[in-house]
Amino acid sequence: MILEINNLSKTFKGSTYKSLVLEDINFNVDQGDFLCILGPSGCGKSTLLKQIACFDKADSGTILLNNKAVTVPELNRVMVFQEFDQLFPWKTAIENVAFPIRIKDKSISKKESYEIANKYLSMVKLDTYGNYYPHELSGGMKQRVAIARALSINPQILLMDEPFGSLDAQTRTTLQEMIVEIWEKTNITIIFVTHDIHEAILLSTKILVMDKNPGRAKKIIENNLPRPRMPMQPGFSRIYDEVYNLL
Repeated sequence: MILEINNLSKTFKGSTYKSLVLEDINFNVDQGDFLCILGPSGCGKSTLLKQIACFDKADSGTILLNNKAVTVPELNRVMVFQEFDQLFPWKTAIENVAFPIRIKDKSISKKESYEIANKYLSMVKLDTYGNYYPHELSGGMKQRVAIARALSINPQILLMDEPFGSLDAQTRTTLQEMIVEIWEKTNITIIFVTHDIHEAILLSTKILVMDKNPGRAKKIIENNLPRPRMPMQPGFSRIYDEVYNLL
């Protein structure tokens, strides 16, 4: 077990309102899991991911990584967002990917960081686009660069907040296949937020289904379907129906 969430709760408060977003969330994640978090809009999926990243502080509960409490953002947990503007617009693709490498290890030279960055750009099939700026790349290509940047510092957990949600269907399928290929090669632990049942089944080893008002962890479903996966394969519709009936 790499990650343990215990009794996590979060309330959003304003001058005239109080809203319980997450209530008593409990689940574990094993090394190498591809966990998809699925639930209706407003159930707290993204809020939960931000708690794991420590971008926001929970009201109660604990988050343990390798049996140690996490309370601040660290490079062992890296987030990829849905938005296309998460790259530095004044840096090229290879500069974007190389940037955190030297932040993590200041002994690495600029040349070495570029060599490492190019390896990860190659992993997302963009090694020939290293000198392109973000405004010269499509939305799907920007997401690939963001994924390469996240992977370049070898995090223990890759957090992904609906990273393919704004892409067209063909590009989304391409990137789904790519992230599975990367996961299989690296054995990295991935926690992936989605609202798409098909996407969750195609990608995951486990699916955490959430309830809303407030957000709760309703059930974790094991997904052992053989890969590559497709909606018509045996067992796909069974998992789909189980998830659908929980929502």
